[in-house]
Amino acid sequence: MSSQSHPQQPPPLPAPATPSDAPVRAAVRSYAALQPSLHGPTALFQQLVTDLLDEAGINYLSVDGRTKSVASFAAKAARTVEDRPLYADPMREITDQIGVRVITYVHSDVAAVAEVFEDQLAVLDDRDMGLETASEGRFGYASRHLLVAVEEPAPPSYEELVGMRASIQVRTVLQHAWAEFEHDVRYKGTVPEEHAPDLDRRFTLAAGLLELADQEFSAIRARLQAAAPQSQPESDPSDPRISGQELATFLAAQYADAGWSHTDHYGWIAGLLLELGVTSLDELAALLTSVDPEAVIRRMGYKYPAGAVRRLDDALLAIFGQQYVELTGNAHRVPLLQARLAKLLSEDD
Repeated sequence: MSSQSHPQQPPPLPAPATPSDAPVRAAVRSYAALQPSLHGPTALFQQLVTDLLDEAGINYLSVDGRTKSVASFAAKAARTVEDRPLYADPMREITDQIGVRVITYVHSDVAAVAEVFEDQLAVLDDRDMGLETASEGRFGYASRHLLVAVEEPAPPSYEELVGMRASIQVRTVLQHAWAEFEHDVRYKGTVPEEHAPDLDRRFTLAAGLLELADQEFSAIRARLQAAAPQSQPESDPSDPRISGQELATFLAAQYADAGWSHTDHYGWIAGLLLELGVTSLDELAALLTSVDPEAVIRRMGYKYPAGAVRRLDDALLAIFGQQYVELTGNAHRVPLLQARLAKLLSEDD
């Protein structure tokens, strides 16, 4: 029996948009057209955040940036609550199109990072998700979420970002590990429904343990800062610079109320000291006796806890003035140093 041929059927037409999903589709089309142009500003925001934290001397593990994918935007735009769209205007209300993530070592540095942003940028929104979770009597997701914008006058080299917004997440490395693992497991959908309650319990237990570990890390750092050793590690006789380790130990005692700075920054400012002809901690200690640290803090008007390297940086700027600004190692930040020098030279109120 011969088979009868059938004409090829055309593919089914897409279902017409309903009144509820038409705005979502329009928003996704708009974002798909916009998204490629956001990669440049994302990289600039990432660099701006890095520069602000470095300039403040705040310790951190990493700073990463990402532009929200079209697929991620579409999934978020389509979210509903009780069968009603969560976002009436997705292009305006989905604020993490440009995202930056800062990972710190301990919880106190999360607060310090947020204070730097409050001082240097326009903070449009600030949510401490850990506090919100704790206020409900639970352990779970913990991260500081800030929505920031760059206003005029913008920092040098970042004028392009004026009027633009970025969503910044700030959390400790342990909070990050929990959030990434939890997200990976839940969004892959590989857990059978009957195992979900046990999964939730285990994630809650892990969150509680990590919060305890965060507290212990903070206590360890506080103990080390309070008990900074007077003896210094042995230096390398072939290198005339003060070593980064020597300088870190010295500054922990010199500025006991300051936070630790990024590890690389101790070696960097040791290079500046070498340019100034300072090659020993004894010379540095004698030099710093000429500076009133309280007067420096008062004139700088800090609204965040400046790190140890920033405190030394300010002291050297106060002592050497324009000579310090013109050091080779400072060539990348002359405008910033000029502005800070103006503050240091201003009259006290």
